[in-house]
Amino acid sequence: MSSAKISALIITYNEEKNIARCLDALVGLADEIVVVDSYSTDRTPEICRAYPKVRFLQNPFAGHIEQKNFALDQATGDYQLSLDADEVLSPELQRSIAQAKAAGFGAEAYRFNRRTHYVDRWIKHCGWYPDTKLRLVRRGTARWGGQNPHDKLIPKNPRARTVWLHGDLLHYSYASIAEHVQQTNKFTSIAAEALHRQGKRSCTWKIFTRPLLQFVRDYFFKLGFLDGKYGFVICYINGLSALLKYAKLKELQNAKSPVEASPIRSPHDS
Repeated sequence: MSSAKISALIITYNEEKNIARCLDALVGLADEIVVVDSYSTDRTPEICRAYPKVRFLQNPFAGHIEQKNFALDQATGDYQLSLDADEVLSPELQRSIAQAKAAGFGAEAYRFNRRTHYVDRWIKHCGWYPDTKLRLVRRGTARWGGQNPHDKLIPKNPRARTVWLHGDLLHYSYASIAEHVQQTNKFTSIAAEALHRQGKRSCTWKIFTRPLLQFVRDYFFKLGFLDGKYGFVICYINGLSALLKYAKLKELQNAKSPVEASPIRSPHDS
């Protein structure tokens, strides 16, 4: 049996509906569970502290990337498994990770597919599946990067050996279409601010074309039409997301009004 230890890392903000499901799937697999909370006002702290292996920390939220890198720095295990509070390891993925651990690992990084649950069904297309994520890495070999709120775990060595594991990471995204639209509005504000800080520019052409291109890609080329009515809704909102992001960026350029960011969970890590 390998002596390597696994630290599971989760960031939270008002996740009382999701966090127990996420933690339950880690019991027996993770050697420690580090939860970094952005001062939740619901029962999230109470739920987390009820689990013996959970180390519950609170840290001011400066961004998804910043908070997840803070969590990485708190881990003591040889391998770090990063999850969002609305994600759950499927039984098959639990077995795959346990088998890799028992074999002594052998790779610096591990990837697996993520499957998203939307309203009342699992989505199989729309660019949402297989949605492969790198989430399990040897300690000290990767950092979170990308662009808020769509962060991604990036190996420091681009040639690091990466292994794909069987089993899905189950993502419980939106309970309603209204929730999806509301979250899209919040996250496009965060994304527009991030682009503005990087000196990126928007224009009327981007505002007009990017939503259409996004919808066509996801609905036709990514086979969103095979997911029925929700496939159409998801692809339409994906297009709306592109429209809002570039429209808000142009608004920031023109300094018409500030765009507020919010520490609310994201639909993808990306």
